[in-house]
Order: sequence, then C-alpha cells, then structure tokens
Amino acid sequence: MNLDLVTVVVDEYDPAIEFFVGALGFELAEDSPAVTNDGRPKRWVVVRPPGAATGVLLARADGEHQAAAVGAQVAGRVGFFLRVEDFAAAHARMVEAGVRFVTEPRTEPYGRVAVFLDIAGNRWDLLG
Repeated sequence: MNLDLVTVVVDEYDPAIEFFVGALGFELAEDSPAVTNDGRPKRWVVVRPPGAATGVLLARADGEHQAAAVGAQVAGRVGFFLRVEDFAAAHARMVEAGVRFVTEPRTEPYGRVAVFLDIAGNRWDLLG
C-alpha cells in the first residue's frame, strides 16, 4: 500500500506547474486532457519531487465552493511537508526563485525547518 497522490486546488494550471516545477524543482509527471464529471474539459496534472512515489495532483478550482478552498485546504495549518537532503541549498534556491517563506529557518529536534507558501497560499514545511 502507498499514498499515490494528494490534491492541491489551484486557480490555474500553468502558473501552478511553473511554481512546482520551476520554483520547487518538482518534475511534471503528467499533463493530460480530461473531463469533469459533467463532461467539461479539464486537465489531469501531476507533479512530484524527483524520485518520489507520491505526487501532487494540481486541480483547477471548479465553482465557488472549490475556489473558496484555494489556499485554505488545511485551514491555515501546515499541511504539506517537503524533506530535502541539503536544506541550505534548497532554501537558497527557493528564495532565489521567489518562494515566499513565512518563517525564518530554525533548528528543531527533527532537523532544520522553515514554513513557505505554495502558489495557492497553502503552508508547507521545508525540512532538512
């Protein structure tokens, strides 16, 4: 058993792809045409960190209810955790790419950590 995908609801596909691939260094695993349950066109977009088994499904908000969830998927808590081998290098690369960190890096018993926001406004821990 494994966790295959988690969903991040976003406003638009292409800026989200650019953020996850360009700023975070993920790989674009899939970008395929699809349809909604009622037959409207959408895309099936999956990104994942290099070598990771679990991917992130980037789902464009469809309707007011989903649009209200953009950036608030976990009610303002840190809901996603990105572990890297070289914290300092990853943090520097992400800052250079324009990723918005909402905390300064700090050392905890489990390692280095800093909280950043994804393109939708969800909170992530960068862990090293």
